[in-house]
Amino acid sequence: MGQLVDGKWRTENILFNHDDKGLYFKRDSVFRNHISSEAGAEFPAEGGRYHLYCAVACPWAHRTTLMRTLKKLEPLVTLTNTFQEVDGHGWSFGEQGHIVPGTDQRVRWLHELYTIADPACTTRVTVPTLWDARTRRVVNNESSEIIRIFNTAFVGVAEPTPDYYPEPLRPDIDATNALVLKGVNNAVNGCGYSISQEAYDGSVKLLFETLDGLEQRLSRQRYLCGDTETEADWRLFPSLVRFDPCYYVGYKCNLRRLDEYHNLSNYQRALYQTPGIADVCDIAGMKRGVFSKAGPVGANGIIPAGPSIDYWRPHDRDRFATGI
Repeated sequence: MGQLVDGKWRTENILFNHDDKGLYFKRDSVFRNHISSEAGAEFPAEGGRYHLYCAVACPWAHRTTLMRTLKKLEPLVTLTNTFQEVDGHGWSFGEQGHIVPGTDQRVRWLHELYTIADPACTTRVTVPTLWDARTRRVVNNESSEIIRIFNTAFVGVAEPTPDYYPEPLRPDIDATNALVLKGVNNAVNGCGYSISQEAYDGSVKLLFETLDGLEQRLSRQRYLCGDTETEADWRLFPSLVRFDPCYYVGYKCNLRRLDEYHNLSNYQRALYQTPGIADVCDIAGMKRGVFSKAGPVGANGIIPAGPSIDYWRPHDRDRFATGI
C-alpha cells in the first residue's frame, strides 16, 4: 500500500507489517492527541471544527462512524469516506479531489493531509483520521482513542446520550476489548494477510476459539459486559457485520459462518437494528472494498453475489430484559 517516509510517499515496503513468521500485525498509530472540554485545551470541544476521514471497507474506521452516530455527533463532526485505487497512493478522494477543511488546498490522497500537519512525518496512512480545521493538524488516527474522544469530549456540546465507557464497568470493558482485539480483530487480519501457512493456521484457530467463547458468554447475558451496552459491543460489531459477507471467503475465515452461531448472530442483529446504525453499515460497499482489485486481500475485482443476510429479521436478545 505504501507509506510516508520523511514526508515523501514511498511505494516500496519500508514500514513492515509482518513478523519473522509471516504473521500480519497492525503498526501503532502516530497521531495521538485528544479533544477536551477543559479550559485551555489544545483541541477544545467545538462544533464545526473537526472532520473525520474514514472508509466504508475498514472495520477500524467503522468503529468511529458507529460512535459518531450513537453519540449524535453528526452535526458537530463532519465525515468524508475515502477508498482505494489500483496503483494509487493509499486512501483516495478520487479524481475530483477534496478541499482540506481549514485550507483552500485540494488534495487527492489522504497522505497529503498528513504532510500538511507534519511535513516530515514517517508513518502508514490510515483511517480513521480525525482532522482539526482550525489548526490544520491531525488530532488522532487511532480508532480506539477516537471513540473514547467521541464518547466524552462533546458532553455539554452535543445532545445527551448514554456513556459507553461507564466507570464501574471499565475493568471489564478493557479486558473484553483486549480479548476481542487479539482474538477477533487481529485474528481476522492474521487469516487474511499472513504470508505463511503457520501464521494463518494459528490465526484461524485463535479466531474460532474466541468466537466460540463469545457465543457462550452471550448465552448468559445480553451484552459483552452484562446487561449494559458498552463500547466493547461496538468494537466487536464491525467484525461481526463483515464476517459472512467479507471475511468468510475473502479472508479465509471459513470454518463456520457467523450465522451458524445462534447467540452471536442474534446479538449482531440486535445491534444492527439500533436506530441509526443501519445507515452507517453499507454492506455492499464493504464487499466492494474487500473484493475490488485495489482491495486488501488480492481479489480479482469480482464482487460475490452472496450471502443473502436479513439483518432485520427478529432477534431474541430481549429475553434477557424480560426474563423469558
